[in-house]
Amino acid sequence: MTASLEQLRRCHFAVDLGAARTRVWVKGAGLVVDQPSAAAVNTRSGALIAVGEFAERMTGRTPDYIRVVRPVSGGTVVDIEMAQRMLRHLIGDKVRRALRRKPFLRAAACTPHDADPLAQRAAIETLVGLGARRVELVDTLIAAAVGCGLPVEQPEASMILVCGAATTQVAVLSLGSIVTAARVPVGGEAVDHAIVQLLRHRHELMLPSQSVRPLQLALSANGLSPHGPATAEIHGRDVATGLARSVQVDTAAVRDAIQTPLTAVLDGIGKVLRDCPPDLVADLADRGIMMVGGSALLPGFDQMLRQATGMPVSIAERPDICAARGLGAMLEGKVQPLTLDLAAS
Repeated sequence: MTASLEQLRRCHFAVDLGAARTRVWVKGAGLVVDQPSAAAVNTRSGALIAVGEFAERMTGRTPDYIRVVRPVSGGTVVDIEMAQRMLRHLIGDKVRRALRRKPFLRAAACTPHDADPLAQRAAIETLVGLGARRVELVDTLIAAAVGCGLPVEQPEASMILVCGAATTQVAVLSLGSIVTAARVPVGGEAVDHAIVQLLRHRHELMLPSQSVRPLQLALSANGLSPHGPATAEIHGRDVATGLARSVQVDTAAVRDAIQTPLTAVLDGIGKVLRDCPPDLVADLADRGIMMVGGSALLPGFDQMLRQATGMPVSIAERPDICAARGLGAMLEGKVQPLTLDLAAS
C-alpha cells in the first residue's frame, strides 16, 4: 500500500479511474459517480458535449466533427486535461462546491500494480486539477481486496484476480502488503476484440461495438462450457455490401476464440503461484481465488479458472465496484491495522 491507513483517513474523496468506468467515492456520501470513462468533444470548438453514459452511447454514431475520446487507458491517465474536464462534469457542481469548502482538500486514487512514475504523476496531476492539495496513491490490488472483504491485514494468504477492461492483475496478499503479483496485458477489451475478429473472418460481418457484450451474455451462465446454447443471433454490417445482416453464430467457435486471450491470464496466475512462499500457497488451497473487476462477470470465466487451477474460485459481490468500495472503506476508517498486544506477551 503506497499510502498508510492514517493518511487515507484524512482524505475527503477518492477516485478509481479505470479504462472502462470512472468511480468517485466522497467521504460521508458514498459512491457518487459510476460512469463510463468517455467524453464527446466538438473538434471544431473544443467544447465538451457529453460525458459518461451519454458519451458512451454516442460511440460510432457521431458526425466527423464530434469525437468520443477516452482519457484513461489501462488504468493510466493518458490525457490529463480531458480527464479533469470529464471528472468535473461527472462529479457535478453541488459535490464540487462541498469539496471546495474543505480547508485542505485531500484525495486518494487507485493506480495499477507496478505503475511507472509517469503514470502515478498523471493520476496526481488529474486530481490536483480538481482542487486537491494532496493526493494519496493506493495500489488497485489492495483497494479491491479490501472492497471485497478479504482479510488483507491478517497473517494469512489471500489471492485476488482483478479483471479489468485493458489489463488483468493477480496477486497474493498477506499482512496488508503484496507478497507477489503479476500484471497481464489482457482484459475484457481483448475478449471483445477476439469475438469481433472471429465474426469478421468467419461470417464477413462487421460488429457494432455495443453488440459485443450482448453476444457474451447470450452465452448464458455456462458461456465458456459446452452446456450453453448452441447458437446465438447477432446483427451487424456485411463487409462486402455494407448492408445490415443477421447471422446465427456458433457459440462453440466463440468459446474457442475467447480461450486464447484467457490463456494468458492462466499463465499469470501460474507465475504468481510459482513465486509465492509454500506456506502461503497451502493457505490458498483452501481459500482459493477471489475475482473482482467488471470482466469477472464474463460467463463461465470462473468455471474455466476452477478447472485449470484446481482451486476454489469465487466472484465478489458487485465485483465491478470493489476497488472504489475498498477506497471508501479506508477513507471512512473501517479498516483496522493489525496491532500486536505486547502487554499479553
